[in-house]
Amino acid sequence: MARTKYIFVLGGVASSLGKGIISSSLAKLLQSRGFSVTIQKLDPYINVDPGTLNPYEHGECYVTEDGAETDLDLGHYERFSNVPTSQANNVTTGRIYQTVIEKERRGDYLGHTVQVIPHITDEIKRRIKLLGKTGKYDFVITEIGGTVGDIESLPYIESVRQLRWEMGRDCSVIHLTLVPYLAAAGELKTKPTQHSVKTLLESGVQPDIIVCRTEKHLSENLKNKIAKFCNVEPSSVIESIDAKSIYEVPILMRKENLDTEVLRKTMMPLDSQPDLNKWEDFLYKLSHPTTEVNVALVGKYVELKDAYKSISESFVHAGAANECKVNVKMIHAEKITDDNAKNILKDFDGVLVAPGFGERGIEGKISAIRYVRENNIPFLGICLGMQCAVIEFARNKLGYKSAHSMEMNPDTKYPVIDLMEEQKKIKGMGGTMRLGAYPCKVKKNSIAFESYQTINVSERHRHRYEFNNEYLKEFEQAGMKATGVNPKENLVEIVELKDHPWFVGVQFHPEYQSTVAKPHPIFVNFVKAAIKHKKSD
Repeated sequence: MARTKYIFVLGGVASSLGKGIISSSLAKLLQSRGFSVTIQKLDPYINVDPGTLNPYEHGECYVTEDGAETDLDLGHYERFSNVPTSQANNVTTGRIYQTVIEKERRGDYLGHTVQVIPHITDEIKRRIKLLGKTGKYDFVITEIGGTVGDIESLPYIESVRQLRWEMGRDCSVIHLTLVPYLAAAGELKTKPTQHSVKTLLESGVQPDIIVCRTEKHLSENLKNKIAKFCNVEPSSVIESIDAKSIYEVPILMRKENLDTEVLRKTMMPLDSQPDLNKWEDFLYKLSHPTTEVNVALVGKYVELKDAYKSISESFVHAGAANECKVNVKMIHAEKITDDNAKNILKDFDGVLVAPGFGERGIEGKISAIRYVRENNIPFLGICLGMQCAVIEFARNKLGYKSAHSMEMNPDTKYPVIDLMEEQKKIKGMGGTMRLGAYPCKVKKNSIAFESYQTINVSERHRHRYEFNNEYLKEFEQAGMKATGVNPKENLVEIVELKDHPWFVGVQFHPEYQSTVAKPHPIFVNFVKAAIKHKKSD
């Protein structure tokens, strides 16, 4: 096999055009031809990682198996490719500068003046090549955040320019741009794309392929016009029309021959055809449900759809697995009280209480959980959602009215949720939580075992607080069972209610491991329970 090929995906005209989805779709197509592929994201912001960012700033923080707090696009990469990502798959400007400054302090540069070129760009190039040097991948796809022309992105674009010169045909550049439709004129406009490519050319980078986001089909004349103005072949102008679902994009890109163009540009063999039969089966189930359910997602970031991106996508995967359309309605936790919980939640077939941090919305989450517990509505609590279930049970079943988490009330008389022992000496915020994959031993005769069909599982974590084992015996005697436990540290990972049709709280984040190829069993079983609840009404 030839050397690893490097594909760069850059954006122009506007952000949020879907570079992550195009990168993921290309990876899926190359995989379907038998190539091994990984995707990385280079983020221009100066934060070392998105772990300390407010979800309103950057959406969901995605966590990898090795404990990296990363950009939410890595979730798309995994959901499409079914290949786990790692720390090496997400690099920020903050991490780049941090590394270079640490090298300078150690004297690694032998007293030379440290500059953007060559020191910053050399570090960027080193990070880009890390995954390729493992020898595991035929293709490394690198998505660069932001848009061409952003001040923050200039060192990355310069690094791409240098790599193109150094690698030749082992490197290819895809430029994702916008071809807007002006209703007043009744036509698509190519000028923004022309100016975007011109800006890229001014940085010394000639794109090989131009992917055009559009809401209307591009005519051959428009494609030819873009090709002539942007110095690419007409076959290298790819239409990316708006789709109903992000999971339709690989099929659209196959139709547009995006993978064929990439293989041709990088001089890779074209002797195989993409096999997307399983993907098409998934799409068929997704678009032909036999039933539907309504699920409430109770959280405090509901105004921002990307704050719970992995959870939303997990419901898509689990819905298709059950041939069911899952209608997820976001409900703000602050709006729920004991008095109005019934009016808000009575028509739902299932309720998920979302993860998060901080006191805001806690009492609303607890009220929501009390209602679903007392009314036998299927419930799934994730991370803080599980902890709220523990607090609610302590208050309303055990009679500890002031029970709380030490995170919200350090002076609580009944700290049923306590700070983890390993967290008590930690001072800094960034990257210091319990992060990444940890083992969990599941007890038989439980909903968890029914879901997983195995005793030993591994799940990803992102938390500082845990169930306080001093209260475990009381909880179990009252009917809340610990059905999943970390075998090494005896941490409670899963709680269930004995006398409830489907009530599960998990300390980990199952949504991080749900993919199209492997929907997460907890979500699949939760949707199944919601279907059953709907039929019983």
